[in-house]
Amino acid sequence: MISATEAIEKIETIVAPILEERLLELVEVEFRPSGKRWLLRIYIDKEGGVTIDDCEYVSRELSRVLDVEDPIEHPYTLEVSSPGLTRALKKLSDFVRYKGRKCRIITGQEVEGRHEFVGKIVDTTGEDVLVQEKIDMFTIPICAIKKAHLEFDIEE
Repeated sequence: MISATEAIEKIETIVAPILEERLLELVEVEFRPSGKRWLLRIYIDKEGGVTIDDCEYVSRELSRVLDVEDPIEHPYTLEVSSPGLTRALKKLSDFVRYKGRKCRIITGQEVEGRHEFVGKIVDTTGEDVLVQEKIDMFTIPICAIKKAHLEFDIEE
C-alpha cells in the first residue's frame, strides 16, 4: 500500500498537464482520511482567480485520468477548489507574487524569539521573506516556515 505522500506525488504528476492546458497553477494537494473514504482535494489558482468552470474542467479531466491509471488504493472523494482569500503560501514565488499582502507565518523553529508572525509581505531576498508587523521588520528564512497563508484584510 502506498503512503499518502506517495499518492500526492503521483497526483501532482498526473494533474500537471491538465492544469497546463488552462494556464492553471497547482497550489496544494491534500489526501487524508475522511470517515470511511479518503478526501483528495486539489487547490488550483490562476492570475485573476479560478472560476467554477476551471474547477469543473479539472475535476472532470482528472477523474477520467485517475479512473484509467488508478494510482489510489483507497476509496476517495475528489474535490477541486480555489485556495480562497486565505490561500496557502508554499514557495518563495508565492511570497513574491503576493508582495504587499498581509499574511500569517508559523515557523517550525524560533525566528527572532518567535514562532508566529502576522504582517505585510515587504520583499523576498534569496531564501528569506521580509515581513513587516506595524513598525517591526522580520526576516524569516523560507526553510523555517512550517505553515503560511494570506490573511483577509479589510483594508486591502
